[in-house]
Amino acid sequence: VQLQESGPGLMKPSQTLSLTCTVSGGSITTNGYGWTWIRQPPGKALKWVGGITYSGDTYYSPSLKSRTSISRETSNNQFSLQLRSVTPEDTDVYYCARSTPTGMDSWGKGTLVTVSA
Repeated sequence: VQLQESGPGLMKPSQTLSLTCTVSGGSITTNGYGWTWIRQPPGKALKWVGGITYSGDTYYSPSLKSRTSISRETSNNQFSLQLRSVTPEDTDVYYCARSTPTGMDSWGKGTLVTVSA
């Protein structure tokens, strides 16, 4: 399965970030898989943002839950992330990945999002 992130590279503070992950080679409704968003500040560790299961249930990092929405469009085999009220601290590389009971087994290449006035 292949995953590809898409979205804006540059944003201004207070805007809403919208990213989409397009999945090919496998369906996002296949039983047993989750579809996850992860972010990584430059030179720092990965941070889990949240995800959506094959059945459409969503789950979020507690630290981001109040600003985050994850959804899916099954007809396009895509899932999306919205992060509201972004600040420069949201400047990260954002990845989408497929999750299994044993971990993430497929990743997108990542997309850099920079938040700057």
